[in-house]
Amino acid sequence: MNTNDAKERIDDLRSEIKRHDELYHRQATPEISDFEYDRLKRELADLEVANPGLGSEASPSMSVGDDRASGFASYTHRLPMQSLDNTYSKDEFFAFVERVEKGLEVEKAAFLIEPKIDGVAVSVTYTNGKLERAITRGNGVEGDDIMANALFIEELPRELQGNHMPDTIEIRGEIYMLNEEFDRINAARKQAGLEAFMNPRSLAAGTVKMLDRSEAAKRKLNVVLYGLGFCQPRLVDSQGEFQELLGKWGVPLVEKFWKARGANEAWAAIEELDALREQFAYPTDGAVIKTDLLDHQAELGATSKAPRWAIAYKFAAEQAETTLEGITVQVGRTGALTPVAELKPVLLAGTTVSRATLHNQEEMARKDVRVGDSVIVEKAGEIIPAVVRVVLEKRPSDSGPYEFPQKCPECSTTVKKVEGEVALRCLNPNCPAQVRGRLEHFASRQCMDIEGLGIAVVQQLVERGLVSTIADIYKLNFEDLVELEKFAEKSARNLLQAIERSKSNELWRLLHGLGIPQVGAAAAKDLAKAFRSVSALREADLDTLVAIDGVGEKTALGIIAYFEDTSNASVIDQLFALGMNPLAPEKPAAEDAILVGKTFVITGTLPSMKRDQAKALIESKGGKVSGSVSKKTDYLLAGESAGSKLAKAEKLGVEVISEEDLLEMLS
Repeated sequence: MNTNDAKERIDDLRSEIKRHDELYHRQATPEISDFEYDRLKRELADLEVANPGLGSEASPSMSVGDDRASGFASYTHRLPMQSLDNTYSKDEFFAFVERVEKGLEVEKAAFLIEPKIDGVAVSVTYTNGKLERAITRGNGVEGDDIMANALFIEELPRELQGNHMPDTIEIRGEIYMLNEEFDRINAARKQAGLEAFMNPRSLAAGTVKMLDRSEAAKRKLNVVLYGLGFCQPRLVDSQGEFQELLGKWGVPLVEKFWKARGANEAWAAIEELDALREQFAYPTDGAVIKTDLLDHQAELGATSKAPRWAIAYKFAAEQAETTLEGITVQVGRTGALTPVAELKPVLLAGTTVSRATLHNQEEMARKDVRVGDSVIVEKAGEIIPAVVRVVLEKRPSDSGPYEFPQKCPECSTTVKKVEGEVALRCLNPNCPAQVRGRLEHFASRQCMDIEGLGIAVVQQLVERGLVSTIADIYKLNFEDLVELEKFAEKSARNLLQAIERSKSNELWRLLHGLGIPQVGAAAAKDLAKAFRSVSALREADLDTLVAIDGVGEKTALGIIAYFEDTSNASVIDQLFALGMNPLAPEKPAAEDAILVGKTFVITGTLPSMKRDQAKALIESKGGKVSGSVSKKTDYLLAGESAGSKLAKAEKLGVEVISEEDLLEMLS
């Protein structure tokens, strides 16, 4: 590459990386994967090394990012909070170990290996054991004070346990969001017709920087602490000792860490972590490898960007290249238009992928995705694969930009963008796609579980004008069904029986199936327990609704608006006129309700039961199972690898029991 071309590419890369830094660090809305971002920075760094005259001290290839935002006070870290160099290569990792051992003049260096949590870096300061401040990484020298939002994190200790406290200590860690909380929030957004958040990390980052404290309080965040910043006086000599000290102080820890000597042992630990990480509640995208002894860390020192004594080995998301053969725009049950890439089938993450999401019109335009393009498809913990980028050098010469439809592809209604939303939306409630979506949702396994009423059958019923609302399902007769394609007498009778059985399903299934905005399965179960009938729920006011666990004001307002809609009210009245008789949650018999009023938290791997089984058993005896330990927790049911919940339970004096103890309580 000649000098002019190199300069042009360097300028382009700097501009692109700067934009992605802004999206990632300040806006928490990344457009590309970490792998793609790291690839861009690596390309820039290589070009700058090869063309030193074109380099710059301000180059983003050397930056640590800057997450500081307006509206927050900034504070200086007592000890700089550097980012880590990272690699996706085993060879580069072994080269790192070789540099460490050469620098220390040892045959096998001692390392500590921890999970790399995909969260938001934070530094919390304790003075004489009491929490003083929580600060983001910022630019590495100073960060934003997020104490107000950090105080919503239940497991963040306000005071360290024990007596052996430093005068002042900065403890580094990550604020993250559990996968189940991420799914809950996205399910609620989907019910409301809003665009889903991209990943838990982005949502956690956005939450800690929310200026509206009331909204931040509605989202549950977690924290894990593991890193040593400034400490006066010095208390430990190694990372391993620091982990043990953190446990004694009662702070939330990583679920597992490894000690190793030399490259081979460290690599074995990385491989073990890779095999275990799917079991962790938080998103883990790699391993952090640290030189264990603090004196060795000081001896190795740091560059302007990163310490020389640590590195992050990142597990690359599985990607594949294929051809985008077409673009289909789907209309969901809420009217949102979603573009889908029709791909030449390709093997990815163990399955053959022929479709991938393109998210929305704006993202398609940003990536300039066109039919005929060669594209990179990624599946990184997501159920639905996504198109990451276009391989522009392979773009056909006759390619043209994709024109997003301005009318609904199902009913030809002009589509519109609702204020506050990204997706274009068809606002015609009678749109066939929306009708099908509502029916499919109602009949799905997660809702009324009507076996035999799948996508193909629903489509035929709608096309023939036999159903337009969920109430119409219960008006179907044998003659209607036997005329459907691929339906014989037996399949028609089986479907009618399944429809009839669904009338006496659990109440929560009906509430979920109605499609009330922001009411997913979990919220439906809470509402069913609280109200025990649809009629009682219909009469509930705002104060009554927000008093229910898991129901915020926005959800409550959505419930009220749903039942006030005359068309919804008419459908519900028809359902009950047609024999709907949902089963309210059973109240345990007096002799069985031995756990009424008791709250449990389950953690770790139990000897013979899965967590869901233990939860069902506790609830069958009148108990309640919560996801986090608090002062209201009566028992922590702990199995192997209990982790930070065990430490918090011990700190709060919560009784810790085993599976055997639970069974004895119930015998």
